[in-house]
Amino acid sequence: MSEFESIITSSSYFVGWGTLALINAGLAQAKGRSGLVWFLLSLLFGPIATLLIVVMESHQPRHF
Repeated sequence: MSEFESIITSSSYFVGWGTLALINAGLAQAKGRSGLVWFLLSLLFGPIATLLIVVMESHQPRHF
């Protein structure tokens, strides 16, 4: 693999990780949690933060 291909591959990981952090922030806000806090947590923990957001209870009361 050339140096250029290595740079492109590394950039793709950063873009994907950042996209995941933005998606997690939206998920967190939909569940009544702080989007900024979960965005920052997602930058550090990535898919683990996604799992936590999905399995944790919502802060918003449910209206039927």
